[in-house]
Amino acid sequence: MDAFWIIFTGALVAICCSLLGCFLILRRMAMVGDAISHAVLPGIVLAFLFSGSREIWTMLIGAAALGVVCTFLIEFLHKKVNVQADASIGVTFTWLFALGIILISVYAGQVDLDQDCVLYGEIAYVPLDIWLTESGMNLGPRTVWIMGGVMLVILLFISLFYKELYLTSFDPAFAAAIGISTTLWYYLLMGAVSLTTVAAFESVGAILVVALMVGPPATAYLLTDNLKKMLVISAVLGIVSSAAGFYLALWLNGSVAGAISVVIGVQFTLAFVFSPTHGLISRRRTSSPGRTNLPKEDTTTIEPAL
Repeated sequence: MDAFWIIFTGALVAICCSLLGCFLILRRMAMVGDAISHAVLPGIVLAFLFSGSREIWTMLIGAAALGVVCTFLIEFLHKKVNVQADASIGVTFTWLFALGIILISVYAGQVDLDQDCVLYGEIAYVPLDIWLTESGMNLGPRTVWIMGGVMLVILLFISLFYKELYLTSFDPAFAAAIGISTTLWYYLLMGAVSLTTVAAFESVGAILVVALMVGPPATAYLLTDNLKKMLVISAVLGIVSSAAGFYLALWLNGSVAGAISVVIGVQFTLAFVFSPTHGLISRRRTSSPGRTNLPKEDTTTIEPAL
């Protein structure tokens, strides 16, 4: 039964991260998840300093607040200061993470805030954190309920606002011309990323969150040029990596999060080599002697219908 809860939790996190990761990949902002996952550290410390409590909900509120601040800073540096998107991400998360380390060393050095847990997590401990009702009824792991709720929110968000997310990701100029606020949808998407990251890092750790937010979408991007198919494929790949990673860790007697990340890397490598359209082998065939190929930029197309 423990194996089921571990795999199920990994699958829930994988679905949430993979779906949002598709839009981050298309916006060339894949490492925003990494930035948010590291930037939440000062939020955790500040939450403890102001409340004096290490209750999980207090920590989550502090982390969520800093996640939102991180997205605002990234957008501010990119739009107002004219810093490149990747540079604004790097600058923001490094100094916020460093600020968190300083706050811990100065004000909370004798307190077990366990910042390593935030970064690495331990999904294998999920079955131990049981949610009990006042009557003593066992509802299962608390993380499953939290991530299940987050998944429903993410699915509802993408289903209801697919058109807006689609347009602002692929053609922000056209979206602005027809009256869709690209800034609003940027912040809504980043808010969803922050929600997922903060909800997941306690159980699976920030590193695995980043792996799931980048790996499956990047693999799906190599396998299809259709956004809807990309969303489905990335979610399926995330679920498969969660199950395969667990059994790989069981076989090796190693870290579950590390094994899942390894499986994600294997998936991407296979797609990179064998993808029928964008794979290394297919590209070499099209560029073989006797063929004339004009140099061109990214030719990825998306389905014409919204």
